[in-house]
Amino acid sequence: MSNSNLSAKKLSLTIFSLFLLVLFWHVVTDRMAPSSSRGAVKAYVTQLSPKVAGQVTQVFVHDGDMVAPGQPLFALDDRVYQLAVKQAENQLASAIKSTKANSAAILSSQASVNEALVNLENIKTSTSRTLALARRNLLSSARADDAKAELKAAQASYEKAKASLESAILALGADDDRNLEVQASRLALEKAQLDLEYATVTAPTQGVITNLSLAIGQYVAPKNPALTFIDSRGAWISVDLRENQLGNVSVGDKVDIAYDAVPGEIFKGEVKAIAWGIDPGRSSANGLQKNPSFTQWFEPARKIPVHIELTGGMEQWPEAAKAGGKVNALIYAEGDSNIVAWISGIIFCIQSYISYLY
Repeated sequence: MSNSNLSAKKLSLTIFSLFLLVLFWHVVTDRMAPSSSRGAVKAYVTQLSPKVAGQVTQVFVHDGDMVAPGQPLFALDDRVYQLAVKQAENQLASAIKSTKANSAAILSSQASVNEALVNLENIKTSTSRTLALARRNLLSSARADDAKAELKAAQASYEKAKASLESAILALGADDDRNLEVQASRLALEKAQLDLEYATVTAPTQGVITNLSLAIGQYVAPKNPALTFIDSRGAWISVDLRENQLGNVSVGDKVDIAYDAVPGEIFKGEVKAIAWGIDPGRSSANGLQKNPSFTQWFEPARKIPVHIELTGGMEQWPEAAKAGGKVNALIYAEGDSNIVAWISGIIFCIQSYISYLY
């Protein structure tokens, strides 16, 4: 056998051995340290819309502004709603006058009820998000306790305002049939006052305004998004893993995280949840499922989202990492103290520096 044939045989054997080694490493890492370069930063993104319709007269924020809870975002032309309030006040005053009662006391009490109700609704929204973030250790328990106390105080203020209104109404005399007219007028006034309050849209919680295209003169209505709002108090990472990578992955597994926005830096995290299902995209026609046609030799692997959060919560979150940004993740499904985890960690660290190049 010639030297050329021996060299060709050695080369073929070497290539085949390398192929088997790569294949073995691929299978082992999928079971012990699965990774993905197709992760994304996720956040609470809300498209805010007004509760009443109208033409925009003022926009108080700019694209990228950080806003506080309750801060005005934009205002609608409220002249129609102001007239509706005056009309409702006159109707209520007329109804009360017929009972010879003090209309000023009831009007004042009604305004206090509306103010307390709007404040309570805003605090409920903020508190529910705060408690959700606290349950996931993204906010401290002290912040959660403060939110609960604030909600209780708002609820108490609302109940106190309602009690004052009821006392004023009882002064009309429970036996007077004309009280029904007063009650109807009071409800009409309450709706008119709420509509006037809703003509100014405020931030539901601390967050950021993004992709702002709202302009003065634009007509907006309920259920039609007017601007995009991102809650800045909570963010997480969603990584899609192939089904055969999830065999040993469980909630609580340690994760190495590398953001493309922060090249060369590794962040620590953990698996918080694994999605229970996805939509396979199977369609139907005439009440029957359609048989999907494939143009590929092998059907693409389906991927399941894995929810990952940073260890230490939002205090460790890099400012450069924005919602929708690309993330690489390495999950230590069998712990981080084995040879596969060590080698995978080294490779992952190198990949984090490579992101400087693209």
